[in-house]
Amino acid sequence: MPLATLTSKGQITIPKNIREELKLHTGDKIKFVMNEQNELVIKPITRKAADVAGLLNNYKKKQAVSVEEMNDALAKHIKKQFS
Repeated sequence: MPLATLTSKGQITIPKNIREELKLHTGDKIKFVMNEQNELVIKPITRKAADVAGLLNNYKKKQAVSVEEMNDALAKHIKKQFS
């Protein structure tokens, strides 16, 4: 089990194998969360632009959609939801 030592400044070094598993790099942000069992969970919250680049390409239309078309689509969706 990896261990870390708390410094006098309240800092720790996350062990290398944990950093690799979480894909953490210098400058990344992490979130500390206490769960119901009073355990500390470390969650990476930084995503680099390269990690998310192109994710929306699957939804890209060949032609731009007008505001009226968007409004019509939303109205149909809302009507369908409450019918």
